[in-house]
Amino acid sequence: MRLIWNSLLLSLVVLVAGLGTPTQSFSSSYPTKPIRLVVPYPPGGSADVLARVLGQQLSLSLDQPVVVENKPGAGTAIGAKAVAQSPADGYTLLIGTVSSHAMNPALTKNIGYDPVGDFTAIAPLASIPFVLLAQPKLPVRSLPELIELARQQPGKLNYSSAGNGTSNHLAGEMLNMAAKVRIVHIPYKGSAPALNGLLSGEVELMFDLLTTAAPHVKAGSARALAITTQQRSPLLPDVPAVGELDMRALELSAWFGLFGPRDLPADVREVLGREVGKIVESAGFRERLQGLGASPMNLTPRQFNDFVVNERDRWSQVIKAASIGTD
Repeated sequence: MRLIWNSLLLSLVVLVAGLGTPTQSFSSSYPTKPIRLVVPYPPGGSADVLARVLGQQLSLSLDQPVVVENKPGAGTAIGAKAVAQSPADGYTLLIGTVSSHAMNPALTKNIGYDPVGDFTAIAPLASIPFVLLAQPKLPVRSLPELIELARQQPGKLNYSSAGNGTSNHLAGEMLNMAAKVRIVHIPYKGSAPALNGLLSGEVELMFDLLTTAAPHVKAGSARALAITTQQRSPLLPDVPAVGELDMRALELSAWFGLFGPRDLPADVREVLGREVGKIVESAGFRERLQGLGASPMNLTPRQFNDFVVNERDRWSQVIKAASIGTD
C-alpha cells in the first residue's frame, strides 16, 4: 500500500509540475485571435512603415493576423489613449514614439494618459536621428561655426519646424539651451512646408530627420552641420556627429517602440518581446530600417523601460525651460 501511495504521490507531483503556473501555461496559447497594432499617425510616415513591416513579420511568427490601425490626431494622444484604455490581454498594442511617450505628455497637462504608468514597455524598435541643416547661403560650415555666429548675432538667426511643440522645434530649443544662444523659432504647418522654407531661403536652419534630410544634403540644396548621434551615419559619412563635437546634450532622435496597456501579463510580454527581438535582429528588417535612415535599438526590456522614463523626464525639462507647454 505504501508503495502504491508513493507512486500516486509522485505522479501527482509530476502532473502539477507539468501544468506550471497559470501565466506560464497562458503563453503557450497566446495569441489565439488577431492582434490590433495601433499607429497614432496617418498612413505613410516612418511609424506607419515600421508598423506594417513589423506586423507582417509578427503575423508569420505568431501565426495570427496583426492588423495595423491608424489612429492619428491630437499629436498622437488619440491613438495612445485608446491603447492605454484597452484590456491588458496582448491583443491591442501601440507603436509608441518619442512624441507619444516623452514630448506630448509634457506639452499637454490633460493629455489623458500617463506615458509610463499607463503602459507596458514591451520592446524597442528603432530610432532615426536628426540632421541640423543650414541654408547653403549661411556663412557657416560646421556646428561650432554656427554657435559662434549665433553668439555674435543673438536673435538674428532662425530655424523652422513642423509646428509648436514638434520634435524639430524642441531640438532647436535644446540647441539654444546647450549652446547658450538665441536662435528664433519659425513654426510651419508640417515638416514638408518647414523643409521647403529652408530650401527656399525663408529660414536659415532646421533639424530634419535623416530620412528626408539626406537627399537634399547629397544634392547640395541644404548643408548638413551635424547629425544628432554619438557616431556618424553611413548615409552621410562626411557629416560629424554631435558626440564627436562635445555636444552630447544634442544627442536625440525620433524613436519607436512597442507598447501594451499597463499590467500586461508577464508571459504575454515575454512572448511579444522575444518575437519582436528576433524580427529586429533579422537581416530583412534591418535592411528596411536602413532605407528609412533608421537604426535598431539594442536595449533589453528593462533598459527600454528606463529609457522611456529618462526620455519623458528629459523632454519635460526642455519644455518647461522653454515655456512651451499647453493646458
